[in-house]
Amino acid sequence: MATVVVTPTAVEDLDTLVRTLSLPRSTRDRAKSSLRPLARFPHLGAPLEGRWADFRFILGPWRWMLIVYVYDEGTDRVAVVTIQDARSAVAATAPGTTP
Repeated sequence: MATVVVTPTAVEDLDTLVRTLSLPRSTRDRAKSSLRPLARFPHLGAPLEGRWADFRFILGPWRWMLIVYVYDEGTDRVAVVTIQDARSAVAATAPGTTP
């Protein structure tokens, strides 16, 4: 099973979403639940394109929440690098965005 780590940037991103979108207190626990399958299935997420080509994403507890991660097969480690609002023009799934 892969080790799943959440980077400080991703934690900060989630905190910002919780604060700016007035998300419920359970958001962090819900996000953790969304990450659990990555330990067994690190290739579960859809691959991104362009400048995000080395990354994959899954949807968080809401369909608009992107959890962007990279999987290192050598270390069997999933690193969540950012958590974004997919509705934003600067989200990883938007054309022309950069990591």
